[in-house]
Amino acid sequence: MASKDRILRQKEETRCNILTAAYDIVKEEGWLGLNMRKIADRIEYTAPIIYEYFSNKDAILNELTKKGFLELTKKIKAAKESSADPEQALEAMWLAFWDYAFSDKELYQVMFGVEMTCCYGQCVEADSPYMLFTEVISEVMGHPGSEIVKQKYFTFFSIIHGLISINMTGSGLPTAMNTQILRDAINGIISSLKVPA
Repeated sequence: MASKDRILRQKEETRCNILTAAYDIVKEEGWLGLNMRKIADRIEYTAPIIYEYFSNKDAILNELTKKGFLELTKKIKAAKESSADPEQALEAMWLAFWDYAFSDKELYQVMFGVEMTCCYGQCVEADSPYMLFTEVISEVMGHPGSEIVKQKYFTFFSIIHGLISINMTGSGLPTAMNTQILRDAINGIISSLKVPA
């Protein structure tokens, strides 16, 4: 039994090493620089061994996307729990989303398709941030129908993701300007959510 456990541990360790090597390559060379041969060379295995764990490069991208959404969800959840006031919590959540995009740029790129093919639709973990955001949006709005909440979520997402993309793909905007645009957008949309008294 102990040898069976050891074999399972070694397999999981190799799988993690493959993902770590892939991510390290991406950090150094970008997503276009990633291939199975480079991963194999990095961990000093042959390419066929890599294929025993992942059928192709897309399978690795999907696994990294899953990892990214799990991390993003943790950060958004922590931000949500930072305030009992739903408006303040919502602002903190979108700021956490923004911070995540730049603290883990490469994962954000694959998660949301910035300068590459998006793996969003193949990952059930991608629903978790959406669910957290829509729960708080609904609370701020006084619990209207789900379609209007969905619309408001995508209003937020479109503006914030757009600003992130501008900064990732172009020369970017000055930090002070980014901060002002981001806060104006978040607070403007939050104001539009409030139910008239």
